[in-house]
Amino acid sequence: MATPRTPRGKWIEEGLRALAEGGPEAVRIESLAQALGVSKGGFYGYFRNRDALLGEMLDTWEHEAAQAVIEQTEGDGADDARAKLDRLFTIVAESGGGPVRGVPIELAIRDWARRDEAVAERLRRVDDRRMDYLRSLFSSFCPDPDEVEVRCLLVFSLRIGGEFIAAGHGGRSRAEVMTLTKHWLLR
Repeated sequence: MATPRTPRGKWIEEGLRALAEGGPEAVRIESLAQALGVSKGGFYGYFRNRDALLGEMLDTWEHEAAQAVIEQTEGDGADDARAKLDRLFTIVAESGGGPVRGVPIELAIRDWARRDEAVAERLRRVDDRRMDYLRSLFSSFCPDPDEVEVRCLLVFSLRIGGEFIAAGHGGRSRAEVMTLTKHWLLR
């Protein structure tokens, strides 16, 4: 009986996990095979080389970090922009530390983009797509374009940098402050 091959997506997911933990240098075929508990020979059934894997990892991240989140937000049937934003905030919060949508992969790709122009271009494309979507939602109930831009930047900044904030919240929990922030943004 033949042993089933490790699915292509598992290689990509494990590559993204390695990237999040150690940057692009940590994405090594042998290490990925070891983490998956398989031989590295199966890798070559899907990918020509490491660069091909890195490209597909970025493709996966680009789709999941922007388009899939937007589709998931739009797919809940709500027509109201505030309801969509509330859903978006929930989706993003629930993504936690996952290998494709979590903050660790965001930070790893942003760090990688500082040294690789092709990655930087993908990052700009994803960030622009996210900001355009936020603008479309906020502008439906906020008539001031300057305020729309501020709200978008605040949302985006909280997503990327919120994990770095170590300050206390004056007797409130972080969850309470995030709820207050969400209510303020959606007013």
